[in-house]
Parts: sequence; C-alpha cells; structure tokens
Amino acid sequence: MECIGRRELLAGAAGLLAAAGSANPAGAVGAARRPGPGRKAAAEFRGMWIASVENVDWPSEAGLTAEAQNEELTDLFDTAVARRLNAVVLQVRPTADSMWPAAREPWSQWLTGEQGEDPGWDPLGTAVAEAHARGLELHAWFNPYRVANHTEPERLAVTHPARLRPEWTVAYNGKLYYNPGLPEVRTFVQEVMLDAVARYPVDGVHWDDYFYPYPAEGEDFDDDDAYARYGGAFASRADWRRHNTDTLVSEMSARLRVIRPAARFGISPFAIWRNSDRDPLGSPTQAGVETYDDLYADTRKWVKQGWIDYIVPQAYWQLGHPTADYAKIVPWWAKTVAGTGVALYVGEALYRCDRNSATAAWRDPAELSNHVAFARGYPEVRGHVYFSAKQVVADPNGAMARVVADHYPTTVPPR
Repeated sequence: MECIGRRELLAGAAGLLAAAGSANPAGAVGAARRPGPGRKAAAEFRGMWIASVENVDWPSEAGLTAEAQNEELTDLFDTAVARRLNAVVLQVRPTADSMWPAAREPWSQWLTGEQGEDPGWDPLGTAVAEAHARGLELHAWFNPYRVANHTEPERLAVTHPARLRPEWTVAYNGKLYYNPGLPEVRTFVQEVMLDAVARYPVDGVHWDDYFYPYPAEGEDFDDDDAYARYGGAFASRADWRRHNTDTLVSEMSARLRVIRPAARFGISPFAIWRNSDRDPLGSPTQAGVETYDDLYADTRKWVKQGWIDYIVPQAYWQLGHPTADYAKIVPWWAKTVAGTGVALYVGEALYRCDRNSATAAWRDPAELSNHVAFARGYPEVRGHVYFSAKQVVADPNGAMARVVADHYPTTVPPR
C-alpha cells in the first residue's frame, strides 16, 4: 500500500503501511471540554494548513527579511479568503522551537536559518491580528514532542531545553524527540504551548499526528528507564505509552479551558484508529499503520471522552482506494463522533492532486470535489482542512478551484 506522503513533506517519519497488533489502553483522567463557555463550532469549517517545518509552505525560505516574511504570510491569508476559506492552521512550534518572542524555547530556525536568532518581528502575534482582520480563524499548530530532524544536540541553540536536559530526549530513526514517558516533559511541553495561548487570542490549539514517532523497521524507541520508573502499574509498555499520550491530551484540554476558554482544541491524526480485522470497533480498512497500536494514540477515546473539540482525520486516500477507502473512512469517523459534540472536519490531501500522479484518481480535478460531496452526506462532517497552503495557492491541476466552484459559492464566517 502506498505511503500518503504528508510526513515526508513535513520531514517526519514515513507512514509505512504494515500490519500491527492489539491492546487495550489504560484510561487517563481529564475533564471533558464540552460544553465550554464562549466556544462554538463554525457553521462549516474551511481551513488550510500552513506548514513551517523545512519551509514547506511558509516562509518560502529561511533568512528572508521580516517584511518579506510578513508579506508572504498575509499573501497566504489573502489566498484563503479568495478561496472562500475561513480558517488557517499555522505551524508555530514545528521542532521544539517558537515563532513568538520570549518563549521558553528558542526562535525557530525556519525563520532566520539559525535557531535562536531573533527574526525582528512577532510572527504569531502578527498572524493572529492579520487573520482576524480578514475574518479568518487562526489555529496555532504545535508539535508536542519533536525536537529536531537530526540527532545532534550540539546543533541546537545553546539555551535549548533539550540541550540543557539531554536526559529528556530520545534519538530515533535519525531524529530527536522529547520522551513522552517523563511527567516533567509532559508538563514542560504543555507550558511551552500554553505560553502562546496566554499571550495571543488564538481561536484554537491544533496538534497533528506526531506523538510517539512512526515505527521504523529494526529500531526501538529507547524509553526503558522511563518505563522502569513509571510503567509498573500497566500490563504492557504499549498500555503505558497510550496512557502517557492520553494524559498529555486530557491535561492540555483541562489547562486550555482555564487559560483561554474560547479557544478550541483540535487534533489531526492519521485517519486509521484500528482496522476492523484487529478490533470490531475499528474501520473497514487494511491500513498498516494504526494510531492505537503504532503511535500509542487512542484517537477514538479522545473523542468519546470529550477531551477535544474537533478532530481532523487525515483521510488522504482516494474514493475507492483498495485498502483505505475514503468512502469507508469518513462514515466510520462520522459514527465515532455522533452524539459526542466533537466536530468532525476531514483532512484532505490537496497535495496529491497532481496531473502527473501515478494514481488515476488524483489526476482527476474532480476527485477532491467528490470528497466534499460525499462527506456532506454525513451531518457529523462539519468541514474540511486542506494540506497544504502552497497547493491552495498554486492549485496545479485545478482541484481546489473545482472545490470552490462546486461547494463554496459564498463566504461563510467562522464564528
């Protein structure tokens, strides 16, 4: 089965599609986020992701002037408006770094080319103001645990917490991660993110699918010491790891409610929780990566517990895909969120819409429009988010223009 590709674009582990086993998670304690004062879902969420890691979408390259970075960002916002979208999801902490001043981690290298170097402006503060001025929601996209796309701590800024506390990190598959099994790490990464939330009136806190890293053949994620210290109450290491991820989600949910009640909490996971041949509650798919077993992310539980306000499964396959059919994934998620109050937005693979694609469906400019038409048959689906911004701008085979023409005849305000 083919890789979906987004993680390669974001310089993360590949989403290799190979079978995985089963287990049952230990529950984490956390307050459900509904109903929250001042928070309401958009009538229809029309969003786009703006990835900053490796300069995927913005800035177009490191080292641009502050004025040029600002202009590029507002141009992306203007494109969102022109495409009749109503939300942008901006990556502001791609690799344990920051895109706002006076944060607990150094300035992002993707701004200046040198981690820790002041870019001369406040990207997140400016982004919130400029998005709101255009009637767009601004959801701040954070990556909780990824530290670097390399394993060399000496390349980090000298004040980087991961360099000062190397015992907090684990090297895996050529990358460096904070260890999710350490309670002090979970507290720290929450405080980093909540610093931005406290400073700026963001409309949402957004995480993607990086919790424990995607599995790499022949490699072990070395959390032996943490498991020995904290895993004794669990039947297996897998149960303990899922508990760690559950705890991060539930604690962040509760803390976000206190600090900025109007902000919504959303997560965009890999779309397969479990395959039905592994678990009767799973989706009728045969994907090789299952978030429950491989990323230790019990995404279904987070919905059922109400720890999040919205979920954006990355349904990056075409209608009729032989092992991960969009037409089977969306109904499964619609059933999962039904009655929970959690909004379902579908993550769409605009980046796959390529007139030169090896897959016939993605060469068809109508494929993505057909996704939206199909999803609208399920009232639980409240919108879509498109990956990523540079494809929203370039629209190489006209798929985005087709979506707009077919489904977005007028602007819909986000609030």
